[in-house]
Amino acid sequence: MIVNNDISIVENFVNNSIFLYQALLSMQSNILSSLFLIGNIFFASLQAQSQPAEPRMSKVDYINEFKDQAIREMHATGIPASITLAQGMLESDYGNSPLAKYARNHFGIKCHKGWDGPSFIQDDDEANECFRKYYSAFDSYRDHSEFLMTRDRYASLFDYKHTDYKNWAKGLKKAGYATNPNYADMLIKLIHDNELHQFDNVKMLPEKQSVAEMKTEKTYTRSESIPHIASVSAIDVSDNSIKFITAKNGDTPEKIAERFDMGRWQILKYNDLAKGSRLVEGEVIYLQPKRNNAKKEFHTVQQGETVREVSQMYGVKMKTIYKLNDLDESSKLTDGQRLKIRKIGVLGAHFTGR
Repeated sequence: MIVNNDISIVENFVNNSIFLYQALLSMQSNILSSLFLIGNIFFASLQAQSQPAEPRMSKVDYINEFKDQAIREMHATGIPASITLAQGMLESDYGNSPLAKYARNHFGIKCHKGWDGPSFIQDDDEANECFRKYYSAFDSYRDHSEFLMTRDRYASLFDYKHTDYKNWAKGLKKAGYATNPNYADMLIKLIHDNELHQFDNVKMLPEKQSVAEMKTEKTYTRSESIPHIASVSAIDVSDNSIKFITAKNGDTPEKIAERFDMGRWQILKYNDLAKGSRLVEGEVIYLQPKRNNAKKEFHTVQQGETVREVSQMYGVKMKTIYKLNDLDESSKLTDGQRLKIRKIGVLGAHFTGR
């Protein structure tokens, strides 16, 4: 009886020892796995930290990149270059905000009613707000000008000279461009700190900058029909500061859209083309929306010209020409007719001296 008990005690001891040994092995395996996992996380962290961060655009880089475009907008619209630059710097965090990087939107302009272009969704004053998305940052600069020029609440700003950036800054805040109560002071400080007001006094349009080499200007039989300042590769810039190309033999809206990574709808809309339209070799094709004003006040109609041809010639929207001249889509132009293509008044006074 005692022997059996001893045997039972030994068996229990052996079984418990085996169980304990297996448990220790299991614990060791878990510990090693945990150490291995921690080690992987540690080295992955080190590797991530060793990777170079995405470079940020500096103030100086931003100014150098966009000052010429701000000056062009000033010459085309009367909006101070200093104001445009300061707003772009402030609203886009010097080109580093997600909206600027992924939507090329440098002025925080939301979709608003009537916007039918691409959009970018992000939280702002409310969740999931709709912001405009652009083909390039330069399109954002152009749209900023159009946005201010076509909103009644900003109309009074154009009573100020293009060198009066302080009143422009205060006027933007008063008109509700931004909700920050210090918005005007922030713009003025940016202008002072970075001497942006120097650009308000630039008399000549700067040459178009590009990584591509500048080409010699082309010669045309009717120079007026090809709005031209500078040629950069296949893209030209009109004297109304709009990018355009001249159609080649065999070009179609689809081919041009594909060539410049754009939507077919953009080519059709920007050039007032109907679906199925055939392009003529040498025809001006805009890659950006046309403006509401031309650089000159009037155009004298030549025999056979249409409103669209005049619109393409000066980079002015057809609806603007209709409105300025009390015309409708059924109206026919006559030889010698004096067609108004620029609204003289608040904006025109900046350029005509009237």
